[in-house]
Amino acid sequence: MPPVTEPLALYIHWPFCAAKCPYCDFNSHVRDSVDEARFRDALRRELAHEAARVGRRPLASIFFGGGTPSLMSPDTVAALIADARALFDAAPEIEVTLEANPTSVEIGRLAAFRDAGVNRASLGVQSLEGEALRFLGRKHDAREAIAALEAARAIFPRLSFDLIYARPGQAEAAWRAELRRALALAADHLSLYQLTIEPGTQFATLHARGDFALPEGDDAARLYHATAEEAARFGLLPYEVSNYARPGAESRHNLAYWRYGDYLGIGAGAHQRLLLDGRMVATRRHRAPEEWARRVEQHGHAATEEEVLPPQDRAREALLMGLRLAEGVDPARIAARSGLAFAAAVDPAMLAALLDEDYLAWTPEGRLRATPEGIVRLDALLPVLLR
Repeated sequence: MPPVTEPLALYIHWPFCAAKCPYCDFNSHVRDSVDEARFRDALRRELAHEAARVGRRPLASIFFGGGTPSLMSPDTVAALIADARALFDAAPEIEVTLEANPTSVEIGRLAAFRDAGVNRASLGVQSLEGEALRFLGRKHDAREAIAALEAARAIFPRLSFDLIYARPGQAEAAWRAELRRALALAADHLSLYQLTIEPGTQFATLHARGDFALPEGDDAARLYHATAEEAARFGLLPYEVSNYARPGAESRHNLAYWRYGDYLGIGAGAHQRLLLDGRMVATRRHRAPEEWARRVEQHGHAATEEEVLPPQDRAREALLMGLRLAEGVDPARIAARSGLAFAAAVDPAMLAALLDEDYLAWTPEGRLRATPEGIVRLDALLPVLLR
């Protein structure tokens, strides 16, 4: 089996937050204190363990996510970047992203993170409306968010930030106005997420109790289409369902996921997908931070589940991810990454029907993509399309 030469993406998870947001179902934990030295050493050890397993491969991106990775010290971030560069062949223009919240404490560290090797920041702004920020459980206000964006633009060559829309009672005109304010502050990338109710969150309890309702159906679709229209006015195009960028400013790291590339996931609860000896190996790590650290200290890693994905599962995953992209999916890549012919991965009758209904379309380059009407129905279309 020839060596794999496709670049890796590296995800590093910091699982701690100052507070748990009511909508969040990520693996994040609130602690009165954190032994950062212990978790730094465990992250470095788990990274070394995985590097020894996959060999010295090209590395295209590093993404510090969480949790709230900007609660790490810049020294910890610098150590992990240095390790990654030593263990892999870093691309000359490697993308190194760090997520941060727009609070004064974290924003005060941005220059130090830049010195540590971070060249792209992603700020969790979520809204520019005070009432919405309180509803979403955020620790910052609109003034802090704007100040953070201005500070980050002066420090990082690349900048993204998140907003959440389709909030309770949100009218299209109000969202367009808020989004225009945000776009005036944007650099080259925005992540614009519709609020969804995730199981196990505080919002799931409140929503089930009837404390609030979200826009649905045509109302949600109108908000989605308004989002794309306003972003386009500022030159940001939708390259993925929830992500907008100026051409060339797309998140290289996230594109690795959506294009079903190989990625390493280090830290509590992290996932990874690696093509090893022709087999796609899916790994999941222990979610509890302290138990994760204990296992790494004992074994060098904290993988709790590892399985070889059969071709059908690989094809399904590749299609589920790839059809979120504006570029769509290349049948040849699906076959190469899954070991299964594209025609065997989809229901041919359903594919024909979705093409006929203009929910899906073939591009001139031979890629299958979702149309604008298909994008807003993607969650419903995929289960019936895939075998």
